[in-house]
Amino acid sequence: MTDSKPTINELGRDLLTLSRFKVIQTIAQPLVFFVLYFVFAFHGYWVLAVLSTIAMSFTTYGSTSHDLVHMNLKINPKLNDFLLSFIELISLRSGHAYRQSHLNHHKIFPHEEDIEGQASGMSFFRSLLEGVIFQFKIYFWALSKTSGRIRNIILLEGLLILIIISAGIWSMKYNYVFIVYIGLIIAGSWIIPFITSYLVHNPKGKDELHQTKLFRGKFYSIIALDHLYHLEHHMYPMVPHKNWVKLAQRLDPYFEKKNIKPLK
Repeated sequence: MTDSKPTINELGRDLLTLSRFKVIQTIAQPLVFFVLYFVFAFHGYWVLAVLSTIAMSFTTYGSTSHDLVHMNLKINPKLNDFLLSFIELISLRSGHAYRQSHLNHHKIFPHEEDIEGQASGMSFFRSLLEGVIFQFKIYFWALSKTSGRIRNIILLEGLLILIIISAGIWSMKYNYVFIVYIGLIIAGSWIIPFITSYLVHNPKGKDELHQTKLFRGKFYSIIALDHLYHLEHHMYPMVPHKNWVKLAQRLDPYFEKKNIKPLK
């Protein structure tokens, strides 16, 4: 392996593909947790219901939705777009606004116009507060940067989110299951800038290898369920998240040669 960044061909093109089972698993996971919330909530198992929304939040923005943003599942493009909209809508977020802001992040980080990466330069507490307004910021930013069909989709997603929230408020006269779901899902999104921007980036780094942190070790693997491979993802965004562990293992000799010290 040379001193230059290895190509995906050198690392192995098998990193770009998933088995049919893993593709189905990736798509199904957030949907299963979505259904489980209502099953548990309607039967009064509130601890399990809350845990289902936590699991759903984890398996959407940084996992399934993330793969759909990058189109890494290699499924039909129209189905990919529908799933991105649907999975993010049940998470009360705009999937296509997410796509616009995230692809822009990959393109220009750490530029100040990277709206998704701005939290990386904030203080600890400011990055936590950013979560409260983050979805509004990327939504209206995406509207200002798009036109035509994509802008119309983002507008429609925003309208559908308002309808879902209104329906949840209306349903309170019958029970609180829907409004509690809405509250939990919105609160779950507040941690996104802290987790996906503040914790994993270093905007003052001198180059790509130093602007995103490298994580290794059992502790990070367990608490993040093998998702703390953000440097690897920045280098090879076309690799689906279920192959990040293999990607990291194949990149370790390169990182060692470049003297990139991981956080353990």
